[in-house]
Amino acid sequence: MTWATFRGIGLVIMLSAGPMRAAEPLPGRWLLVSQEIGGQKTEVDELTLRVIPAGQTLEFAYSVPVNHIQFVSLRFAARLDGTEADVTNANSIMIGTVKVTKSGAAQYRSILQGQNKPTASGTMTVSDDGKTLTSESESTRPGQSAVTRMVQLFARQ
Repeated sequence: MTWATFRGIGLVIMLSAGPMRAAEPLPGRWLLVSQEIGGQKTEVDELTLRVIPAGQTLEFAYSVPVNHIQFVSLRFAARLDGTEADVTNANSIMIGTVKVTKSGAAQYRSILQGQNKPTASGTMTVSDDGKTLTSESESTRPGQSAVTRMVQLFARQ
């Protein structure tokens, strides 16, 4: 899995975490179907995002298939009020933090940071019919000023 895909997954996770309200549109199983990085359509890795309500948080888990088994590569549990949450990798090692806020009825803002990793901020929006999740983010690598824009489209499964 490329860092760009991993970062995009992290952003999706970040954007969908936070305090729970009735009928929150984000929980569910989402499959990545397309992505653009820097305005260029790129090949997508098979990636699944699962968002599960857990008390006052949403649990985000990004997974990829390994030998026909879904392998969770990144996870976090976040409140939707901007409280910082730990982001962990497949080995449960903290690799960064995320802050997620709800910015509309079906829209979430997030900021993902990690040591020696690009800082990413963006929005995740669930479509009116609840079938599509669009993640739009911008990231900057440490020590650089160039901004990379990524747009990912997920389909509800």
